[in-house]
Formats: sequence, structure tokens, C-alpha cells
Amino acid sequence: MALDPRNPVVALCAAGMAADDAATARDCFTKAWAVRADDFEAAVAAHYMARLQPDAGGKLDWDARAVQHAEAAIAGGDTRVRVMLASLYLNLGDGLLGAGRPDKARDAIARAEAALAALAGDGYGGFVAAGVARLRARALGQGE
Repeated sequence: MALDPRNPVVALCAAGMAADDAATARDCFTKAWAVRADDFEAAVAAHYMARLQPDAGGKLDWDARAVQHAEAAIAGGDTRVRVMLASLYLNLGDGLLGAGRPDKARDAIARAEAALAALAGDGYGGFVAAGVARLRARALGQGE
């Protein structure tokens, strides 16, 4: 996935991912959320904030926030978020399935599948596509 490393939110999130401990990562992600300037940056920061939530409900809230900002960015004509959209829907669908909301999860999975078209056929695209396929299989196991 190619995001501009010169973007301050992207840079903070990358620093958080490279951190050796959860406290440093959380600090980076919190700073990224604090300095977000638009819906694209909010989607990025929320995506990373979700990673360090202490419970499934908190993670689901941040995943939903990431999707909401990504959709707002696209509605506003900002296409930078398109490379993240499939992953954002995948994470949301996983959280919804875990929360016992399979119908909503399947909707998120369908959106993730549609968003896969924006990804290159590289390692990242294959990784996300495989994750979406695994989640689809899990969701089918919970009744269609």
C-alpha cells in the first residue's frame, strides 16, 4: 500500500508501527489523531488507533470511525483513501462478526470485495484479498 510518508499523520502512524512497545505506538497514534486535518488523515489515524484498543468494542468503534472518514473522503473527491478501503471494510467486518452482527458483517465484506478492485495485484493486494476471503468463509459459517 502506497501512502505518502511525508504526510504528518502517515509518518506518525509509521513511527507507531515501528515502535518497540505499545505505549510508544499508542502515543504516536494518539498524536496522529490529534493532528488530522481532513477525512483521509482521520481514516488513517482511526485505522491505527483501532489496533491498540484494549477490547473488541473499542476496536470496533475505531474501525467504524475509520470507515466513516474514508467514505466521507471519497464523497468529497479525495481518492487517496481508496488503497485502504478494502482493508478498512475487512477490519470492520471482522469486528462486526465478532460482535454477533453477521448481517452487518456480510455487508462490510461485500464492500471490501468491491474495494479490492482499487488494489494492485501485488503482495499487499493479495494479502487483503486473502483476508477478505477468509472473513467471507467465516461469515458463511454463521449462516447466510
